[in-house]
Amino acid sequence: MSIESRLNELGIVLPEAPQVLGLYKTVLVVDGLAYTSGHGPLQAEGGFVCGKLGVDLDADAGAAAARLVGIAMLASLKAELGSLDRIERLVRTLGLVNSAPDFTAHPAVINGFSELMKQVFGDDAGVGARSAFGAGALPAGWAVEVEAVFQLKK
Repeated sequence: MSIESRLNELGIVLPEAPQVLGLYKTVLVVDGLAYTSGHGPLQAEGGFVCGKLGVDLDADAGAAAARLVGIAMLASLKAELGSLDRIERLVRTLGLVNSAPDFTAHPAVINGFSELMKQVFGDDAGVGARSAFGAGALPAGWAVEVEAVFQLKK
């Protein structure tokens, strides 16, 4: 099944790829790997989910925001690659959570991203190595930011 078909089956509509907010490439392909810059939780109606986990948002709201990050990242990958079917697998994820000092559910928040990747790419290809960290602040007050590396098909 193609990734486009899988997205349709999941009821996921990709937005336009997010605009670059600085001096960087959203996706950079080098030696068969697609590296993504940090993506934020872009909402379908525009704007981003902002706030601090443990103050403004709970872990469930953070996981929902992390899922939105994944959808935005898929849009960037499709814009750069032409088709998500060029992706072999997710290799690595780095998730940053805008959190209060005593918030410790960072992995549960980033699971929103990871669960989406598993749904889209499958039980093996959609699960890679991962780190989840707390951050005192993120760009524009985003609740979550994620960057990832994907292996491309030969």
